Amino acid sequence: MISHDLIMSNFAMDISLNAREKDYIKSLLKYTFVAKNTVLLAAGETCKNIYFVEKGCLRVFYADQLGIEHNIYFAPKNWWAVDMSSFSKQSPALSSISTIEDTIVYFIDYLTLEELYTAVPKFGRFFRVLTQNGFDMYQGQIITGLSQSAEERYMQFRKQYPGLEQRITQKHIASYLGITPVFLSRIRKRIHLHRM
Repeated sequence: MISHDLIMSNFAMDISLNAREKDYIKSLLKYTFVAKNTVLLAAGETCKNIYFVEKGCLRVFYADQLGIEHNIYFAPKNWWAVDMSSFSKQSPALSSISTIEDTIVYFIDYLTLEELYTAVPKFGRFFRVLTQNGFDMYQGQIITGLSQSAEERYMQFRKQYPGLEQRITQKHIASYLGITPVFLSRIRKRIHLHRM
């Protein structure tokens, strides 16, 4: 039996739904298990779905011309993941989305979401807030990347993603911070020595 508790609590953070509206959204949501290291969206494809993580973790990343992957953000439990530009314009994605753990996601496709906006207009507000929060996060990351040291960025990562550090590889964290795994290892050692 699928429990919708977590995603319904996520919606409830920004909108209030009555029993009929809750049943309606539950009927539209799709739900699946995705194995670790599965690509849900590859750059160049059109992002057809917006994903909500029930369990596990996704990463959204960009691969440069040399094929080097740069993690843009992580989506652990109770986070959303999407290439918003591709999804909203139904155009080719610049980023990719993949699992970094065995993951369970709810997802809703573009046409179904448009239908939802018409049937339950308050969902327009929810996804507008979600988009604004995503924009705020991106803007914060850019400013952080330009103004903070690698060590400060690492501490910010730990604050933003509590507990995730123990679950994902050093390579993925380093890619997110824009540094090498070796340099990340040095930062961790330095922080550990300061706390002794």
